[in-house]
Amino acid sequence: MPRLTIGRVAAAAGVNVETIRYYQRRGLLEEPAKPLGAYRNYPPEMVKRVCFIKRAQALGFTLGDVAGLLQLNDSDACSKTRCLAARKLSLIEQKMAELVTMRDALAELLGQCDRKLKRGACPIIEILRSSHPPTDKSSLQSKSKHRPSSENSLNRRRHSLP
Repeated sequence: MPRLTIGRVAAAAGVNVETIRYYQRRGLLEEPAKPLGAYRNYPPEMVKRVCFIKRAQALGFTLGDVAGLLQLNDSDACSKTRCLAARKLSLIEQKMAELVTMRDALAELLGQCDRKLKRGACPIIEILRSSHPPTDKSSLQSKSKHRPSSENSLNRRRHSLP
């Protein structure tokens, strides 16, 4: 079997060499000792570990989450992983709802532009210029009573983010 250098590990896992180095700096991968005058030799399991990290990231797990997943033992891995995955799913669903709100607000604004309901300034630019972050929910509600529904949607989306 050929020696696994960092380049071969990266190629086998479908990532860049810098990704391997970054994971090493983050403590997700061990860096093998460097023999005097030679390249580091990586174990074949390193490719599997990098693939694990990339698959976890593709599911929305952060590298911090991945570090925790990599440290779990078989006796408690399933329950802890399920809990983490459930929280991740909830966050994804929340983001999807926010994206739907954004889409609806933008679609309404585009519709206003297409219908040319307003003369003069662009409705989208007008709303972006006139919106000020409220100090509390009551000020948002009082200001939004006088705005078109699309502006209300845009402001709900804008102010629901942390």
